[in-house]
Amino acid sequence: MAKVGDTRSMSCRLVALVALLLLLPAASRAASDYREALAKSLLYFEAQRSGRLPYDHRVSWRGHSGLTDGLEQGVDLVGGYYDAGDNVKFGLPMAFTVTMLSWSVVEYGGDIAAAGELKHALEAIKWGTDYFIKAHTHPNVLWAQVGDGDTDHSCWQRPEDMTTSRQAYKIDEEHPGSEVAGETAAAMAAASIAFKETNPHYSHVLLHHAQQLFEFGDKHRGRYDDSVGAARRYYPSGSGYGDELLWAALWLHRASGREEYLDYVLDNAYDLNGATWAISEFSWDIKYAGVQILASKLLMEGGRDLREEQVSVLEQYRAKAQHYLCSCLGTNDDDSGSNVARTPAGLLFVRRWNNMQYVAGAAFLLAVYSDYLADSGQRLHCPRGSSGSRDLLFLAKSQVDYVLGSNPRGISYLVGHGGRHPRRVHHRAASSVPYKVDRSFVGCTQGFDEWYGRGGDNPNVVVGALVGGPDDKDEFSDARGNYVQTEACTYNTAPMVGVLAKLSTRPEEQQ
Repeated sequence: MAKVGDTRSMSCRLVALVALLLLLPAASRAASDYREALAKSLLYFEAQRSGRLPYDHRVSWRGHSGLTDGLEQGVDLVGGYYDAGDNVKFGLPMAFTVTMLSWSVVEYGGDIAAAGELKHALEAIKWGTDYFIKAHTHPNVLWAQVGDGDTDHSCWQRPEDMTTSRQAYKIDEEHPGSEVAGETAAAMAAASIAFKETNPHYSHVLLHHAQQLFEFGDKHRGRYDDSVGAARRYYPSGSGYGDELLWAALWLHRASGREEYLDYVLDNAYDLNGATWAISEFSWDIKYAGVQILASKLLMEGGRDLREEQVSVLEQYRAKAQHYLCSCLGTNDDDSGSNVARTPAGLLFVRRWNNMQYVAGAAFLLAVYSDYLADSGQRLHCPRGSSGSRDLLFLAKSQVDYVLGSNPRGISYLVGHGGRHPRRVHHRAASSVPYKVDRSFVGCTQGFDEWYGRGGDNPNVVVGALVGGPDDKDEFSDARGNYVQTEACTYNTAPMVGVLAKLSTRPEEQQ
């Protein structure tokens, strides 16, 4: 029989070992686990659908909603996605969501297909692009938002019961919005590549809309949140519209092969800050890192016929892309303050509100650039040393593993995945009785009293939602009112699709 002191000592060692294992990336995580997480991530977008749901809709607790959207303005705006746990259709984050879903298919379509999820990935993209086609009613008109965040946030209603404002807002020549025009152009251009083989006619339609929207956004420049005041409190443009215009041009160049779009990226590299801004975050608002990585790819592709002056400008883009990647790796100069902070357990930490959006975006960009490095036989050069393709992929994988449960709390922040995950997600539909179970009308204050304020778990699991996540000390409170940590957004999950697809089918690259 062990002595009390020995037992205590052994117990302490076991606790320490468990804690250490939780802090380490789950190197042995099976490919099937990533594949399961990929399937659940794509299912999430069906929970966020607005409009008339198809017969094969897989989220049983959701019903038709927003069926009169646009009616007051005489335009059909039925469809699209709710951005998060509310019932507003915000155009800018919706478009970014579709761009990232499309980029996932462009880069990892084979992996997604191997996991048996290509059909669902393309359906998720098309639900967004079908809506964008409707919303683009004229070459120089785009309906940028349906619903009002102020009235919506004063209600806690299922989307099937909405009584809040469904006012629609547009941008046009007199009321420009280059951010949302550019991002929607990028989404449709990227989607046109995703559909090129399976639906060439649809691909052509998307490219046509993308070209028109880009021309509109560039010719009639202006901040979208000046024209759509209802978006300003919720999705203001912090970076301006330069990144969206460059982003759209790069996607149009990739989709069409037309040199005029590359010329635009090069000619506007400094005026629109693509070759000058060194950024340490990537999000629905700030796309410069994505712009710079796409531009870097042009340099890294072997055999491309680039003129000396083109190479010179693209080198400036690549230098800024490297800054972003080095900041994620923590290999910029220590005294520059430009490295991304990390929690004690190693999670990249940008800011307290919905930090997982930055984690997911970083994991995707790291994975993509690791492929570019591998394909070109190059390395990433940082102030504190160089890194290879596998170094970037290792960091991307460690972030994904943290999300899926390899963290001090042992929680999967991807809802519905693993044994422990958030149960009280800040989400109107998930937290309320399903419409198909109880069709009794739920009013604004009634929803707050009966569903928002209840102490129990949500009656519905919004599978695949990536919540805001823990704070800078790896602490997390699973409370419906803690929207900073428990609200999930479409643009959180979208970048995860590509990374999960890569990790699910290429275990040899992760050794």
